[in-house]
Amino acid sequence: MRQLTLVVTCTDRKAAVPEAALYARSLPAGTLDERAALWNKRVKNAPHTHSLTELYRGDHWTQALGLRDAATEAGFTADLWVASAGLGLQPVSASAPSYAATFSTRHADSVATSAEGSAQWWGRLQEGTGRVTLQELGKAGPVLMVLSQAYAKAMEAELYELAAVASEALLFGGADEIAGIRRVPADAGLRRSLGGTLTSLNVRMAASWLQLCEDSHLTSTATMDSWKKWATSRSVPEQHNREPMADGEVVAFIQQRTASQPGISRTRLLRLLRDEGRACEQSRFANLYIQTMGER
Repeated sequence: MRQLTLVVTCTDRKAAVPEAALYARSLPAGTLDERAALWNKRVKNAPHTHSLTELYRGDHWTQALGLRDAATEAGFTADLWVASAGLGLQPVSASAPSYAATFSTRHADSVATSAEGSAQWWGRLQEGTGRVTLQELGKAGPVLMVLSQAYAKAMEAELYELAAVASEALLFGGADEIAGIRRVPADAGLRRSLGGTLTSLNVRMAASWLQLCEDSHLTSTATMDSWKKWATSRSVPEQHNREPMADGEVVAFIQQRTASQPGISRTRLLRLLRDEGRACEQSRFANLYIQTMGER
């Protein structure tokens, strides 16, 4: 069986509440290099760690763990790695402390305010806590990646280095086209067929691609043709006519629903809000939820 490396992004939801020092918002003012150096030190010195397999939560992570099974059925021996704004590139077999750090610039725990800053942070993170680079993984065999636009921008230098050495490289989501890497942009029209949330869409697309791999080659002509035919037949454009909400209206909704449905998750709350025909961007909803409930 051919070796296949799977690389997915981490999730905001964690199984444990981070220590105060491991929220990116707790970093003092200073240059990005100074902040990254302090962050690396805090991560390395954290007293409590968790297996990465168990640390992350949510639909995206559940689907990401299932990618290994899909790869096995496609004839590969797969290793799963996670790209994290708090830890760099890590195998899921590793252990690390719970943390709150993201490349989403509008989030309270954003590590940078621009794509350039995120790329600089990623480089310092890889030097401090990261295990390997994408280029090193690409030298071992085919690589399948599931990256959001923000993560792809932060990891852009490594993506170009991977493209120069990889025998086969496939990217779901991402930001830009890179010669040497086959990219499959996110297609919200496939949600009706694949189910799940938008946060897990790219992972579900990757699993569906693997189901079409019949020759143990990740990006063969036959596989790409099968994907194009399947996706074209299943994609149904989503139409949303949702009503925008002011911050106060979102807070009121959160307070009312959490009072009537104790224990309801943040993800489920946002889904209910949107199902009622109202609009709120995911990161904005997350920040308002944290401000209202005092939870992360």
